[in-house]
Amino acid sequence: MRILLLGAQGQLSRELQLCLQDQAELIVMGRDRLDLAQPEQIRRRVRQLRPTLLINAAAYTAVDQAEREPEAAFALNATAPAVLAEEAAALGAPLIHYSSDYVFDGRKATPYSEDDPPNPLNVYGRSKLAGERAIQAVGGAHLILRSSWVYSLHGGNFLLTVQRLLQEREELAVVADQIGAPTWAGSIARASAQLIQSWHSGQDGPWGLYHLCAQGETSWFGFASAIAEQLRAQGKVVARLQPIPSSGYPTPAQRPLNSRLDCRRLRRDWQVQLPDWHAALLECLRSPR
Repeated sequence: MRILLLGAQGQLSRELQLCLQDQAELIVMGRDRLDLAQPEQIRRRVRQLRPTLLINAAAYTAVDQAEREPEAAFALNATAPAVLAEEAAALGAPLIHYSSDYVFDGRKATPYSEDDPPNPLNVYGRSKLAGERAIQAVGGAHLILRSSWVYSLHGGNFLLTVQRLLQEREELAVVADQIGAPTWAGSIARASAQLIQSWHSGQDGPWGLYHLCAQGETSWFGFASAIAEQLRAQGKVVARLQPIPSSGYPTPAQRPLNSRLDCRRLRRDWQVQLPDWHAALLECLRSPR
């Protein structure tokens, strides 16, 4: 099995590399080897390498910056996945692609299922939704995995930012009215490896769109409180946490208040389920950097 993994230094790609390096011939390409903003370059590379499976872990993830750079966001999050889907289908190779809870507007009172109509609030969400629909329109074998609030010990994410600010400040205000499930990139990578193994052994479920995030729910404030608790357990002095509403922390891109995703379909079809968000956080913090 030859896997082409796009996105070399991203937090999800790094975890995927750890999980997949012994499963297959793994070809990892970052920006230095493949510019995903150049569709013809994508086509040439895929046709040259002829992978048996493509994994797109690359994306434009700067949510607020996307409001100022919609063309760049759509190039990476919509056009590139469309080209990858076309090339994968031509090879008869499945495509695994990762999407976001931000395709929803967050107005629903309960967790979102795959059947709920998307209604993104910001450019980033619209670009991710456009990527999903482009892949679906091609019609090849694919898994689109929507996740939420992804973090790891690498890159720029909420965990690392809050760890730093808790040790730099006396008080830290964190939004408390946005609800979701913090999801460790390592958990996503392990689930992806399990899905790949099922497919490779002929025990796969139906292809298509699935929700994949940690079990349980909390707010950004609750997530920050759990991070602070672990720092205190290490004997470190941390800032006082202050819960605030979203209106108290305005951002260029509007965020959904409800980012909860119902993941039962993936458990039913593929027997894949992620651990509780708090247990995964503890495992992440104990893992080697």
